[in-house]
Amino acid sequence: MSEWLVLTIAMAAACAIVLTIVVINNRRVADDDDPTETPDVLEYMTMMIGVIYAIVLGLAIAGVWEGRGAAQESVRQEAQALHEVSARSEVYPADVRARIRSDIDTYVSYVVDTEWRHMTEEGTVTDRGTELLNRVRQDVTLYAPKTDLEGQAYQPLVDQIAAADDARNTRAQNTEATMPTIVWFGLITGALITVGLIFTLQIRRTPRELLLAGLFSVMIAFLLFLIWDLDAPFGHGIAATSDPFVDLLPSRD
Repeated sequence: MSEWLVLTIAMAAACAIVLTIVVINNRRVADDDDPTETPDVLEYMTMMIGVIYAIVLGLAIAGVWEGRGAAQESVRQEAQALHEVSARSEVYPADVRARIRSDIDTYVSYVVDTEWRHMTEEGTVTDRGTELLNRVRQDVTLYAPKTDLEGQAYQPLVDQIAAADDARNTRAQNTEATMPTIVWFGLITGALITVGLIFTLQIRRTPRELLLAGLFSVMIAFLLFLIWDLDAPFGHGIAATSDPFVDLLPSRD
């Protein structure tokens, strides 16, 4: 099911539930009921709970967005390190240089075309991807430099391979959701409490009040969906992409 369809259903359901409760609750109100008699302390408590929950939502969104940014940065660092290896191998003999670049292209093609889909579906990187990166490492580390220029390039190439491997490990750690279950429990419970408190303010069935109640519930549903969508950096709609591999190592095409 499309994530946008899930979002639409969630927002429509939240709005429908709130409006239904408002209408049913309004029918139970006596004709002589005065909505202006709502205690001031109740309005104050409702406002404060809403503010606290808004802060919690903001922190949650900031946290998952930062996680998504860190995941994208790990992809950029991995692609940049491999790009440096490909570029700096220019000083090596033609056959060695061609082997290094060919194995890099094979690894990048596998990551973009195969491993990326596996990450989004399974939440892990593959052994095959690790094997292909190790092949690139062997191409670099097992070559014995024969000139001073090759010797000067050797250690930086080894360092870039290590950087690519480290970035790959970071990418592997970022494939799973980052929000603990207890945090989700708090977010959902807070949403129910916050939305439920609007019924204490004696909302009537006027178009303006019904519109505001519906929009409020839709906004809460959208923000929770946004947090869920960003919570898996590689698994949902607003996810980290493989664009750095394609941009920095275009020879795979």
